[in-house]
Amino acid sequence: VQLQASGGGLVQAGGSLRLSCGASGLTVSSYRTAWFRQGVGKEREWVAAVSRIGGRSWYAESVKGRFTISRDNAKNTVTLQMNSLKPEDTAVYYCAFGMGSTYDYWGQGTQVTVSS
Repeated sequence: VQLQASGGGLVQAGGSLRLSCGASGLTVSSYRTAWFRQGVGKEREWVAAVSRIGGRSWYAESVKGRFTISRDNAKNTVTLQMNSLKPEDTAVYYCAFGMGSTYDYWGQGTQVTVSS
C-alpha cells in the first residue's frame, strides 16, 4: 500500500488549500478515511473523517464549517478542502485509512503553513 499526500504549502490567513491523498494498493471506498494533523510540539489531532458506507462526514469543532472532506472513488483519492485558514491550522496533515476501530494505513504527511 502506498499513500501519497499532496497539496500542502504556505498560505496567508484567510486563504485556501486543497489536500489530496492518492492510494495505490488500497481501494479508498472500502475504508473509513480520515485526515489528522500534528503541529510542532503538539499531539496528533483528528481533523475530519468520512465513512466507508454512505459517505457520511464528521469534523473537529476547530475546523467545522471551514474544511470539507470528500472521496473520489473513480480516482481512488481523498481530499480535504480547507478554507478560511488560520495560523493555528499550521501543521503536518496526514491521511489515514481503516476498517475497524483503528487506522491501519497512513500517508507520509504534507506540510501546511498559514501565515498571519
